[in-house]
Amino acid sequence: MATSVMEPPKQTAAKSSQLFVPDYVFVEPHALDYPLGRELYERFSREGIPIQMTTSHNQVRGIPGETDLEKYRNAKRTLVIGVRKTLKFETSKPSAEYAIPLATGCAAHCHYCYLNTNVGTKPYIRVYVNTDDILAQAQKYILERPGEMTRFEAACTSDPVSIEHITGNLKRAIEFMGTQEFGRLRFVTKFHHVDSLLDAKHNKHTRFRFSMNADYVIKNFEPGTSTFAQRIEAAGKVARAGYPLGFILAPLYWFEGWEEGYTDLLERLRSQLVPEALEDLTFELIQHRFTKIAKNLILQRYPKTKLEMNEEERKYKWGKYGKGKYVYPDVQAKALQAHLENEISRLFPRAKIEYFT
Repeated sequence: MATSVMEPPKQTAAKSSQLFVPDYVFVEPHALDYPLGRELYERFSREGIPIQMTTSHNQVRGIPGETDLEKYRNAKRTLVIGVRKTLKFETSKPSAEYAIPLATGCAAHCHYCYLNTNVGTKPYIRVYVNTDDILAQAQKYILERPGEMTRFEAACTSDPVSIEHITGNLKRAIEFMGTQEFGRLRFVTKFHHVDSLLDAKHNKHTRFRFSMNADYVIKNFEPGTSTFAQRIEAAGKVARAGYPLGFILAPLYWFEGWEEGYTDLLERLRSQLVPEALEDLTFELIQHRFTKIAKNLILQRYPKTKLEMNEEERKYKWGKYGKGKYVYPDVQAKALQAHLENEISRLFPRAKIEYFT
């Protein structure tokens, strides 16, 4: 059923585009019990991409590479097709009540990404084919809160837009949530591949958000993602399709000229956004943070990074479970917050700033 050696894949037409095409594919046997699992297995077989079976999407062995760095880079080009067995959703404050697990992992190489910690030893991209089970669980959570709005975040552990051309699961979730009186979906992306989602029957129950940042951050820390221009064009398409729109400005990063950089970002957003985008617009502001574990992994995986992670220049902020992270000291954090909030109020007076953290 599968190739026994992970040989380099044949080049396909899709390789020349910016869409993610895996170099290697692993499949859980039970994934073939689901239509989507069989469809993906057959598709990648036709495309000549090496496929191996694996006992579990949590235990993938055989990703090639002579060094840890090579294995990491190859893992980011690896797709694992599995079944989501754990249907207990994690909480996702302050963005939503729950995280809906459509996928795990991301092919982009954002140096600062918290997935360096969350899925540190499993950086490959996992997609789940038991979509109906996941959506049925979401409905149970909605019914447990009668008369209250229940929000689900679909981008806690992945960028779902980056793999939507593979699974179609995001559109299924959007249309499912469009039928729920008290259910809402939220997700964020750094990619512009939105065309397949524009005709979804969303009923304005999904907030489509784009992650944006100053040029300095995109240039130095976000390889493998769509450009600012591509993201803003995609945001216009989304707004014209009737979706509520949002922007996450994250991570807010202290660099030389940061005030001018973030003002320039917001002014370009204002000048290029279509009028429909201003009807119901939100912003979320998240300062740069890191853990010691993340710092060590980042330096191993991106040894030439310019990302500043000096613990002595940061404030340690305790989190749940007795663990914490390094954030900016209060003076810097408040300066970032004040500047961004003032500029957003000036340029987008009707927009809602949902939180700063």
